[in-house]
Amino acid sequence: MTMTQATQPKQDGIQLTETALKHLRMLREQQGEDLCLRVGVRNGGCSGMSYLMDFESPDNVRDNDQVYDYEGFKIVCDPKSLLYIYGLQLDYSTALIGGGFQFTNPNAAQTCGCGKSFGV
Repeated sequence: MTMTQATQPKQDGIQLTETALKHLRMLREQQGEDLCLRVGVRNGGCSGMSYLMDFESPDNVRDNDQVYDYEGFKIVCDPKSLLYIYGLQLDYSTALIGGGFQFTNPNAAQTCGCGKSFGV
């Protein structure tokens, strides 16, 4: 599996590859609304914390959220989650086995085999 390069300009907090951006735009278009993507973490999962990702209305963005703009596509993250995922690279793979969104988190001391949870 090859990771694609992060889009330019490089965002410090959350990086997004061209492949992931293309797939996210397609998913958002299927929703039929102008939505942003909320990324975060919660307790649980194989390694202690799991990633969260969901579309939401821009009206739900709070004053203390960090917002990253990728050519008009916005990613939102709350401050608490950002402590655990700052520097995260989000990629997308079309591989039949192990495909889907891939998280590369520089803060993770351990990750589980599924790639959807981590420990710090």
